[in-house]
Formats: sequence, structure tokens, C-alpha cells
Amino acid sequence: MKKSLIYICSLAGLLSLGSCADDLNTEPTDKVSGSQVFADASSAEAAINGIYRMLYIAGWSANWGSENCGQTAIQLLGDLMGEDHLMKEQGQGWFFEDYRLNVHGDYAGTSGRSYAIWNFYYTLISNVNYIIASEETMGGDPNAVKKLLGQAYSLRAYCYFYLIQLYQQTYAGNENAPGVPLYVEPTVAGSTGQPRGTVQGVYDQINADLDKATELLQGLAQSHISHIDYYIAKGIQARVALVQHNYAKAAAAAAEALTKNGLKLASVGDLGGNNNVSVGDVMWGVNITADQSSQFASFFSHMDADAPGMYGSQARQCISTGLYNLIPETDSRLAWFRGQLEEEEKGNSNTSYCQLKFKMADYTTRTGDYIFMRAEEMVLIKAEAECHQGLYGEARATIKQLGDLRDSDFTERLGKRTDSKTYNENTNAPLITLMDEILFQRRVELWGEAGRIFDLQRLGLGYNRAYNGSNHTQTVQTKNTKAGSPLFILPLPQSEIDRNENITDADQNPIVQ
Repeated sequence: MKKSLIYICSLAGLLSLGSCADDLNTEPTDKVSGSQVFADASSAEAAINGIYRMLYIAGWSANWGSENCGQTAIQLLGDLMGEDHLMKEQGQGWFFEDYRLNVHGDYAGTSGRSYAIWNFYYTLISNVNYIIASEETMGGDPNAVKKLLGQAYSLRAYCYFYLIQLYQQTYAGNENAPGVPLYVEPTVAGSTGQPRGTVQGVYDQINADLDKATELLQGLAQSHISHIDYYIAKGIQARVALVQHNYAKAAAAAAEALTKNGLKLASVGDLGGNNNVSVGDVMWGVNITADQSSQFASFFSHMDADAPGMYGSQARQCISTGLYNLIPETDSRLAWFRGQLEEEEKGNSNTSYCQLKFKMADYTTRTGDYIFMRAEEMVLIKAEAECHQGLYGEARATIKQLGDLRDSDFTERLGKRTDSKTYNENTNAPLITLMDEILFQRRVELWGEAGRIFDLQRLGLGYNRAYNGSNHTQTVQTKNTKAGSPLFILPLPQSEIDRNENITDADQNPIVQ
């Protein structure tokens, strides 16, 4: 009989904030009993802190741990799978196969993307399920209990949201397509594996979890910037609604998220190297201290070409000329990228179109904070959702909040856009409509942090890297990059098929070698 792939960190591992692997003991630990850990909110706080730590520790696969640095790795690979972000060189290979759309062949092992991402999110889900299972029995201060449970429901929704986007095509038009297995109760060794179900079923669970989370978290103060509060849960809700094309809900959720006291949009100067959770626009992020640095296996190690001895100096991350050439000279975000250079150097950022948006905060300790959600994204979601509904006046007013902060000529620029919800299929074409402008603002503002492939999927877009003047080093001309390409999602890991009695080879996604 096959056994489910779903494994969990032991509770002792949670409390020590350790890494997770699929061969860990999944029985209740004899060091700290489950009943003791979740008896009250104060003791369970250690468990939720351990789960947040999982979001940025490296590993999650048998090998190649340096490119599996938690949530930021998913955001980076999702960006590299699109057309706006490129790698100048291969370097040691980390993330290069994502950029080449060449990871399908690794589905059978336990080192590739299919396994690492599956293991990452399902480990998180397994652990939050233990907290949720204690909802009726956990003691302590009632508000502390509500806050803990609200975070757990939010995290479960967050994980399933990424899983369904990475292992199936987008929501609209695919509601009845196979989804991903849903686990809403704690799993142990020998737990029965769940079938794939449907895309609709996964989104129903995500929305139910977020409804519960926002109900629990409303009116409760955020404990720490790394902890999900009511406004972050509303931000996740806005993201989900945007993918589901529920534009009224997306706009309302984003607007509510922006009402957080003290939250404000930041200038490019204030953002610095996008490495500081203390900036006023940051809604959710993790403060990385010297003793928590993952050194080479970190987001900034891959991104910052000027970080001494790090991966980024040998595999430089750059903006595409297609997107760069759409940015006006009056836009302050040009400072995030090198332009065309007459003289180039090796081993640092002095190469054409190299990114400067993400910089390591401290080269000595090799640290920089990870940012998971910013106020600017909520403005972009609200503007896009309003435009999709034909609320053009509202959409113009919303996007101006960000545009005026970034571009000194934005009012004139925006005045040239026609009121329309249509947008270019050629993503490098001149901007014409209001929706073109809003989507352009999103591409530039969230470059490197949102995962461009997810936007391409929900908008029904493909792309072409082999255009005149392209600086892409991998044009993937032999690859299918049309809308809905099977290369835009991952195969299920073979280990899940082998161990889950309710999933067979017939349930596998298309595999493109």
C-alpha cells in the first residue's frame, strides 16, 4: 500500500526552529508533547515562530539547497520564468534552469523544483494544521488564542494559494481541472493521502481559511512585522480574488489592507535596497539577524552582484530591455537598474541592465530583511481591479497615488491613456489603454518580488523573448511560451505519486522535456 508523501517537522523541530526534511519522525515527539505545546497560546507561540522561520530557511530538497531559500526563492523563480527578468550568466546554475524553463525533467528525483516546493509548502501546512486542530482546546488569553489561530488559517491559505498556482493553470476557465491535495487536519506517518480534487475545491478552502482568519484577527494588533495580522490577511485575500477575477472583492480587500494605521507608500529613496522591514510601506516581512543569515543560500546572495563572493556576482540578475525601454526617463525606478553601459566589468553590477533594486544590507554579516508584502502592491491590485470593473475614474485616482510618487510627469503620462480594460497581448508593445498603464506599473514596481509568471497566467498572456534588441541570454525559441503553456507550471513530484494511494500516474501534469 502506498503511503502519503505528506510529512511534518516534529514538534521538537518546531520549537528549535530547525529545518524540515521528509525523513523526520512524524510521530509525536517524546521531548515536548503535542498537548503541552498547544495547551495554551503562550506555549504555542513558539510553534508559530518556528513556522515563520521556515519561510526563510534554506533546504527543502535532497540537494541544491542553495536555490531553495524559502518563500523568496519561489518569488524569484516565478519572475525568471517570465519575460521581464533574465540571468546574464549561468554561474553555478542556481535558478538558471528556471530561467530556461527547463525544470520538468527533475520531477522524478528529490532535488528539483517539483519536490522542493511541494515539500516546502506541505510541511508548512502540516505544522499549521496542528495549531488549527487545537482551536477548541487551547487555553490562555482569548485574544492571544484568536491571534494565533488567525495566523495559522492565513498561513494555510497562503500555502495552498502558491501550490495551486504552481501545479495547475490559472483559475478562470480551469475551475474543474485537477487541483492539489487538501489536508485540513494534522497528518502523521501513515495518514491517508488525499486526491488532487479540483481547482475550485482548492480555492474554496483558501477563501474559507481567509474568511476565518480575518474574522479572528480583526481588531488585534500585529505582534511583530513577521506575523500576519488582519491587514496582511486582507492583502492575501486581495491577491486571491485578483487571480479568481473577483474584481470587486479584490478592490475591497486591497482598500481595507491599506487602512492599516501608519502604513504609507515609500519613495524609491526610502526603499533603499528593499532590505529593511522598518520602511513605512512594509506590511509583512522578516528581519534577518546575523545569527539567522543563510549566507550563500539567501535571496540577496543570488540578487546582489556586488556582494563579495556571493552567487550574484557570477550570475547577474538583469531587467529585460523590453521592459526597461518602456520606463520613462522621469521615473525614479530607473535607479533600480543599470542602463546600457559602454564599458562593462565582470564579477559586479557594472554590466548593462543589471538590477540594483535588491541589495544586501550588510556585506559583513551577509544579511538583509525579506519583504513579503508592501503597500504599493495593494494600490496596484485596487487600481487593476477597479479598471477591470470599468470604474475608470476610480482606477485613475488609485494608480496616481503610486504613479505621482514614482514619475514626475505621471499626470501627463496618464492623461494619454484611453479608458479601457483591454491590454496588449504583446507585452513589449507601446502602452495605449489605462489597463496597459496599470499593468506596466505593476511590472516595474514588483519586478523581482511578485513572480511575473503568476500574472501572465491569470491575465491569459504568453511572451516572446526573441524580439529586436532583446538582451535575453536564453530566448527559449524552441520552448512553448504561449498563454497556458505546460511549462508555466510544475509536474507533481514522482514521490507523491509513488506514496499517495489516491494519486496515480494518470493524475500527473503534462511533462515537457
